[in-house]
Amino acid sequence: MKPLPSAESSGAASAAPSIAEAPPRRPLPPRKRALSWQQRYLPALISVASVTAMVIALSYVVGGSEAWPRIQAQFFNLDAMRQAFPRVLGGFWTNLWLWGAGLVAIGIWALVLAVMRSMTGPWFAPLRIFTMVYVDLFRGIPALLLVLLFGFGIPALNLSGLPSSGLFWGFVAMVLSYSAYACEIYRAGIDAVHDGQRAAAKALGLGQWQTMWYAVLPQAIRNVIPALLNLVVALQKDVVLLSVIGVRDAVREAQIFTASTFNYSSLVVAALLFMATSIPLARLTDHLARRDRARRTQGAG
Repeated sequence: MKPLPSAESSGAASAAPSIAEAPPRRPLPPRKRALSWQQRYLPALISVASVTAMVIALSYVVGGSEAWPRIQAQFFNLDAMRQAFPRVLGGFWTNLWLWGAGLVAIGIWALVLAVMRSMTGPWFAPLRIFTMVYVDLFRGIPALLLVLLFGFGIPALNLSGLPSSGLFWGFVAMVLSYSAYACEIYRAGIDAVHDGQRAAAKALGLGQWQTMWYAVLPQAIRNVIPALLNLVVALQKDVVLLSVIGVRDAVREAQIFTASTFNYSSLVVAALLFMATSIPLARLTDHLARRDRARRTQGAG
């Protein structure tokens, strides 16, 4: 007759599976080490001191030049800046309008191109070939040359039913050029989505278009937002290329003022207006890039 197991042995046996099934604990993050005032403030003080020293040195070198008074009168004349500011600001609103409309058009058209390039299967081969040719063509031609060709060439054809405005066709040229770059950014985000996401969507019964719309694109767009914002900053400055076909933007208004007064301070006004919009955008891009990098680091941990 076999001896019955004791209560201790049976309790140990029943507790063994529970111990084995307990999930492993994640180690606690290390405690932040308290920094001394030298470690906290000394790097910032050194940075401020070095930047201040460089600014003082540049001011001494530039201000000590014999030609500086003439340059100051030609490029940094405050009276000329005040006179040119209303006209340049009026042209700058044209730049902002073109920039905003271009962002919408480029974002939508580039996304359509990226989706067409990413579709698989023999039925979508014409779309993939069209997108490849499109990207190679418009990335290979400089944006300025496209603006000249579209802004002067297409209106000269006098095609019935199409606008004859140089502003319209210059805007189309910028959209076609920048959408080729944005398409590749979108496509990089689409390719970065793990294949397991597509397999899971297929297992749920979703088709290729539904998988792209509901599973792939939300993740792809979130991954490429910092790169797209860099393109936004570049477009904000490159809309001035339309001034070469006669669009009365900030640069064209500044050039008209310069031609009438022989003073270049209006160009400095235009530059300051562009800096006032591009620098905050650049800092926002850096902030989003850091946040995205921190999110990826937490996800990897």
